[in-house]
Amino acid sequence: MHHHEQHLQSTDTIRDIVIGMSDGLTVPFALAAGLSGAVSSSSIVVVAGIAEIVAGSIAMGLGGFLAGRTDVDHYNSELAREYAEVERIPEQEKAEVKEVFAGFGMSEALQNEIADEMAKDKDKWVDFMMRFELGLEKPEANRAAKSAFTIGVSYIVGGIIPLSPYFFINNSQQALYYSCGVTLICLFIFGFFKSKVTGQPPVTGALKVVVIGALAAAAAFLVARMINAK
Repeated sequence: MHHHEQHLQSTDTIRDIVIGMSDGLTVPFALAAGLSGAVSSSSIVVVAGIAEIVAGSIAMGLGGFLAGRTDVDHYNSELAREYAEVERIPEQEKAEVKEVFAGFGMSEALQNEIADEMAKDKDKWVDFMMRFELGLEKPEANRAAKSAFTIGVSYIVGGIIPLSPYFFINNSQQALYYSCGVTLICLFIFGFFKSKVTGQPPVTGALKVVVIGALAAAAAFLVARMINAK
């Protein structure tokens, strides 16, 4: 019998989905609630909501792309620096390798042996330094583009949910009741699975997501009502 360890895979993709869906569910929901407190026509809410979803998905996707490119540029910069240092100051780099293994409680003789052996292969040596000295993993190819796409699409999917009742109900305040019900259920489901895959208490995590979304929508609705009443 082989032992199979279960670990969370594709954490970057999951993170991007969480970022896109959480904002997609919350921001358009708050916008629709706020507009529902100021106007009675659902068509106005739909137009404004779609415009926000388009703008928000582009902005969020661009943010994900820039963050991905920053990770790649930072990794490449540190990689070039490590290659330069193993050429210029190899003994100091060996000492840093020894420090890493000293932290694992290995003897000095074994530290020296490992450092000398590692120095024979420059690529593996640099890769070790990147991972264990700097804590950097090589970014996935096309990570920036994938991140932008995942966040953008997740934002659109999340944003359509609170807006959907307004497509079918002409009165915005009536549509808001259905939007609240559908969105809060989806926020709970989203929060539940997000917490589960990240190892957090699922119900507690789901309730936190619901509360945040509800507070954002309530604040927007009340502010719109107050402004419209003046």
